[in-house]
Amino acid sequence: MTLNRLFQFLVPKDKKFFPLFEQATANLILLAEILHEVVNVKQNEREEYFKKIDELEALIEEITHETHLELSKNFITPFDREDIHVLIKSIDNVADYMHGAASKMKLYQVEKITKSIRKLTEINLEACQLIGVGIQELKTMKNHDLIKETCTKINKLESKADSVFDKAVADIFENEVDIKNIIKYKEVLASLETASDKCKSVSNIMEQISVKHS
Repeated sequence: MTLNRLFQFLVPKDKKFFPLFEQATANLILLAEILHEVVNVKQNEREEYFKKIDELEALIEEITHETHLELSKNFITPFDREDIHVLIKSIDNVADYMHGAASKMKLYQVEKITKSIRKLTEINLEACQLIGVGIQELKTMKNHDLIKETCTKINKLESKADSVFDKAVADIFENEVDIKNIIKYKEVLASLETASDKCKSVSNIMEQISVKHS
């Protein structure tokens, strides 16, 4: 038995941090689902979706704050304290940028939703669902190969998002003549693409934690 496995065996079962990670990822997936839904409805039907996204982003922020409080109160943690801090913050960052994309759609009154915007929300939803899988596997630390496979899928999605973003921006500059629309679409697309980057950051920290405990 390795020292890491021995330590895991001796440490009491975590009842503080993984419930918070699970709450954060469940709400993150729901936020991503609603964001994907909002780009598939008419402009005059979006308000309730935007309100729900605001609520979910605020809730994830509260969970992040609670996690930091628990770190200050608990000596024993399921893995390194710094990794806990970085993991919950990276999940919060994904929520921030998806929320930012929704806020820009609302603020700029984006009427026409492009195929690229829909594709990016779809990619982010899939990546968030995979984050949920990764968190569940980290909880047991039994299947490190599956954690690695999950993280690889997230990284591939991030690369796909980069390609969609680059093509979308090129299309905007080639076909859009209204400078206001260029700014609107580019900012929404940039927020969605950055959200996928932040999903990759989550996958990187999940994989690092898995390697440390393998």
